[in-house]
Amino acid sequence: MARCGSAIAAVAALLVLLGGHAAARIRVEHSGMVIRRPSSSIPSFREAPAFRNGEECGGGGRVDVAMTLDANYLRGTMAGVLSILQHTACPESVSFHFLAAGMDADLAAAVRATFPYLDLRVYRFDPSRVRGRISRSIRHALDQPLNYARIYLADTLPPDVRRVIYLDSDVVVVDDIRALASVDLGGHVVGAPEYCHANFTNYFTDAFWSDPALNGTFAGRRPCYFNTGVMVMDVGKWRAGGYTRRVERWMEVQKQTRIYHLGSLPPFLLVLAGDIQAVDHRWNQHGLGGDNVKGRCRGLHPGPISLLHWSGKGKPWIRLDARRPCAVDYLWAPYDLFRPSSPVLEE
Repeated sequence: MARCGSAIAAVAALLVLLGGHAAARIRVEHSGMVIRRPSSSIPSFREAPAFRNGEECGGGGRVDVAMTLDANYLRGTMAGVLSILQHTACPESVSFHFLAAGMDADLAAAVRATFPYLDLRVYRFDPSRVRGRISRSIRHALDQPLNYARIYLADTLPPDVRRVIYLDSDVVVVDDIRALASVDLGGHVVGAPEYCHANFTNYFTDAFWSDPALNGTFAGRRPCYFNTGVMVMDVGKWRAGGYTRRVERWMEVQKQTRIYHLGSLPPFLLVLAGDIQAVDHRWNQHGLGGDNVKGRCRGLHPGPISLLHWSGKGKPWIRLDARRPCAVDYLWAPYDLFRPSSPVLEE
């Protein structure tokens, strides 16, 4: 427990340092306005400050970030956006692309009201594109069509987007997103932190590993696990290489023969594992969503941290509201713009 406490304290200090560093270069216009909820089903959020570019930004390149937009994860999305804007020196140079399962005007209105100065676009993701290809996984949340939208990013984004960072809605960024956007992909279509110590065989069934016609896909590769919740994608190379169709083919194989148990991750691994550009692990401190109900709070891995990721079943906003947080959830809380509909009474 002492080790976990020291790790949390170290990251808290990191956040303070990063925040101060960014504040020295960015002019912030504070606003105390609280927006009204677009509808009774959409949570209410405080309006975020207007973050402005520092002098060194000039006419620098744009950073494109893609996320999904879903009512169940809207609170996490808002926190993620705020964290990106707060920690980059050039927030006005960041463009956000949101994929939504339906053109829900209330969701888009909530984002625009919370971030009125944000450069954003919302695209409709047609769930019918994947409904016939989704196989039941070990967790219902992984079976939602929007969880597969990342496969179709290159087919959805406009031609002027050449490189995009895809982020899950349960992350906060505590470093300048430009550093991740500028990583050298080394000719690869995707860059992401790799975890070669993980037991890769666990991601696929015995039926897969016993069939050379299936597991032969990894011939000539040294496949390692990578988390698809944080990826840098060369959009042009993805389109040119037909990667969407490659991933879909494995989803179709799964419908015939059960070769994996998780949702959208395994088909990505089948196509790309061992053929991505490895990115520094600091850009995905993942697995923080350990289930606190069963006592599985996870601590932080040693080393520098640029992005915190609550992958897993437990989400920080749910655990904080339930008064059963893990220690790492307090690192997410400062980015929470949620405005409760009624006062919260402290015990």
